[in-house]
Amino acid sequence: MTSPRQALHLPGPLAWLVVAFIALTLGMPALRPVFAALFPYLDRPVYVQESFVSLVLAHLELVAVSSGAAVVVGVLAGIFVTRPAGAAFRGVLDTVVAMGQTFPPVAVLALAVPALGFGEPPALIALFLYGLLPVMQNTIVGLADVPEAAREAAAGLGMRRMQVLWQVELPLAAGVILAGIRTSVIINLGTAAIASTVGSKTLGSPIILGLSGGNTAYVLQGAILLGLLAVILDLGFARLARALPRRPS
Repeated sequence: MTSPRQALHLPGPLAWLVVAFIALTLGMPALRPVFAALFPYLDRPVYVQESFVSLVLAHLELVAVSSGAAVVVGVLAGIFVTRPAGAAFRGVLDTVVAMGQTFPPVAVLALAVPALGFGEPPALIALFLYGLLPVMQNTIVGLADVPEAAREAAAGLGMRRMQVLWQVELPLAAGVILAGIRTSVIINLGTAAIASTVGSKTLGSPIILGLSGGNTAYVLQGAILLGLLAVILDLGFARLARALPRRPS
């Protein structure tokens, strides 16, 4: 049955949030009178050191690269330890990956800066380590929950092990794996803000500058855009999850 929203072709919450995010990103300087009225004691009520468009693009690039690496490594590691050849390494791998998330990102940044210098490299390492655990854990859980009957049926059809993995196991585990990727990306999106402490350009730049200089307007501008971006990505992942085929019970 067609819902009233679908019948009228009205955009959903995700579309409205995307429009609001783009409008704020492009039009933040035009809101100077608003922030000047809210914070009359500030000489500079709007962050102008860099454009918000460049901050958003740099932030998304940092998250995309680090999360992409975490997804590739996490999924491959999860597959490896669920195969007979890698089962013996599961405990060791769990410990190593968990240690990577136990260390606060700030500590990882502090350790990486002397070796890699300031900028994006230490931030990428910290975000990669922080986003790896949810992906690997959910890959393991998703593959472990695949019904054995499905594997046996595939083998009975003459499929080889790799065919069973790609055509049966991964499609059935896709929903659980996507949930881990969703968690990893959202964590990295928020954590990437602190990368500005080591010279990386992100939406954390106005937040950190505002906190250090007592400029609440800067903090709000960065935080509002970052919060909207997190909600947009979360709703996007939710829509993608609904589009996946449901696992048979």
